[in-house]
Formats: sequence, C-alpha cells, structure tokens
Amino acid sequence: MFKKNKPQILLFIFLSLFFSTNSFSQKNLYAGIEIGRRAIKTSVLDVSNIRKADYKILYFSNERISLADHVTAQGEFPEDDVNKITAIIVEQINKIRTEFKVPEAHIFIVAAPVFSAARNIDALKNKITTLTNKDVEVLNVNEEPKTLVKGAIPPVDYANAFLLDIGAQTTKGGYIDELEDDKLEFIPLELDFGTMTLTDAVKKTVANPNQANDMATYQEKSFDFNPVLRKKIKVMLDANPLLLKKEKMYLSGGAVWAFATLYYNENVKEHYVSLSLEDVINYDAILKNNFVKFTNLAKTNKEAARVLSTYDQQYLISANNILLSCLESIPNLDTKKIYFVKEGQTIWLISYIADRSKKVNTKF
Repeated sequence: MFKKNKPQILLFIFLSLFFSTNSFSQKNLYAGIEIGRRAIKTSVLDVSNIRKADYKILYFSNERISLADHVTAQGEFPEDDVNKITAIIVEQINKIRTEFKVPEAHIFIVAAPVFSAARNIDALKNKITTLTNKDVEVLNVNEEPKTLVKGAIPPVDYANAFLLDIGAQTTKGGYIDELEDDKLEFIPLELDFGTMTLTDAVKKTVANPNQANDMATYQEKSFDFNPVLRKKIKVMLDANPLLLKKEKMYLSGGAVWAFATLYYNENVKEHYVSLSLEDVINYDAILKNNFVKFTNLAKTNKEAARVLSTYDQQYLISANNILLSCLESIPNLDTKKIYFVKEGQTIWLISYIADRSKKVNTKF
C-alpha cells in the first residue's frame, strides 16, 4: 500500500515541510507603524540576529502629514487628520497581514510622545483599535533616551558604546554601565540644544531683527555662539566620565542624516555608516562656503532634495555645529569607531523587538 501511495505520501511530506518552513520564517518578521510629528511611517523587518541588529527592511512607507503642527494649534487632532490617520493605518495593517503575514504579536502601532497632550488622543486610539484590533501605545517622552539606546545601538555593543541623537529640540542619548552580578544601569545624556533650538538661540543674538535671516550675519553670530555650545557639551561629558571609556560612538537624528546624505552622496546599504571627524569638517566648509554644491546636488538626487526641503542652510549649519562640537569634545576620538544609525525610522521598532527577545538583556 505504501508503494502504491508513495507519490502522494512524498507530496504530502514535501508540502508539510514547505508550509512548516514558511510558517517558521514568519516568526522573524516584525512590523511597526509610527504616528510621527510629520508623517506616518510603516516598516516591515526580517530579523536574522537581533543581538547584532542584523535585519532586512522588507517594506517601508512614509506618508507625509503635518500632524504635530495641527495638534499644537488646536490642542487636538482635527477631524480630517483623524480620518486620514485611521485610513492610512487600516491600509497599512491590511498590507502587513495579507502580503507579509506578520504574526499578530509582532505588529506594533505607536504614536510620538508629542501627541500625549492631544485632547482627543484616546478617541483616536480607540478608533484605530476598533478598526484594526490592535492597541496604540503613545511613546513615553521620559523613556525616549532609553528607547533610542536600545534600538540604535546593536545589543552586542550595549556595554561598549554610547549614543547621541541630535534632534530638533534637544540632543539625547545615553549609555549602559555594567554593575556587579550582571546588572545593568542606564545613564541618560541630554544637551539643551537641538537643530532648531540652537538656530533660534543664535538668531536672538542678532541685534537687528531684520538681519536675522542674512546668511553672512547668521554665520558670524553662529561662530560667536559656538563657545556657549561647547561649554554645555563639556558639562555633559564631565558629568559622565564613564562614556569616554566606550570604544564606539553611535549617532542618529536629522543632523547626521543631513550630513551623510549630502556629503557621502551615495545610497549606503548598511544600517550603520562609518564616518570620520575629517569628513564632518570638510562638510562644514562646504555648508558655509559653497552651499550651491548641495543645491545643485538636490536637482538630481531625491534624498538630497528631501534634506533641503526639511532644513534650510541656517538649520544645516546649526545641526553640524552640534555634530562637530560633540565630536571635537570627545578625548581620544581617533581611537573610537563612529557610526551613523542610518535607519532612524526603525529605532523604536528594534527597541521593541529587543525587549521581547530572550537573547537580549534590556533590563536597565
């Protein structure tokens, strides 16, 4: 009887193995949807090794909407925004489920901390949950530095690296200190200045408000303000002598994204881009003395065009002043490896995956 049905039995075994293997492969898939300040971003990742942050981005979507501006102006999400948000999320969830077959437990929806103050945030969350059967978590602003470190630094480097994320309002980050009995302690880092706040601070030093947007005046005042910036960075570093012993430095945020995109001018495939102080110095000179090089690049390079549509020259100068001043303030920088965390949109998702992995200790 076995011989008679051998072809059918072999086919059954093959199909069983195929679907078993296919089902197993889905366990490595994760998806995240972030309701951000200016966009709704969706990522689907195939994670090979979470300890080494080894993963492939299978899908990424970036729907641009100025949500934070509307909430700031009205104190809540306008009804039109609520409808747009839910429509986008429903569409993306359906795509995640049908095309990628991501396990339900591996699908996350989050909202940026800024939206916790919106009066109708609970109504928005409830509507999304009703339509998708998925909960929405508002990221905790107090936990943001820890989330950044968990998701930006490969877990294998937790003990030997620190992170700085140069944002619009502040520069945040941190590092992990190894204590006795395999216990870990998270040490946050914060600098008062970010790209926009530094630009605003420099402009306030211009005596004649009519000259605040004059590039020559701005560059002069920006240069004069650098000692203030460096002093604040020194205070941060002096308060955290342990971080200077770390051998690796990870950088994220818009300032570093702008630098890597405009200066390297290539589609780097790696998640972590190695950079040097010399490159940042050379980029700084172009920013201040030959900016037309970047405006010309933007005519043919979509990513460069996206940078210049996000930041004007003043913001880019401020952003790089923070980046350059941070790098120049690190003693023995030439002995350290410096990396730009290219996939900034996946940081929070990697953090979530690390938290749920048995192979990574994120209890700090």
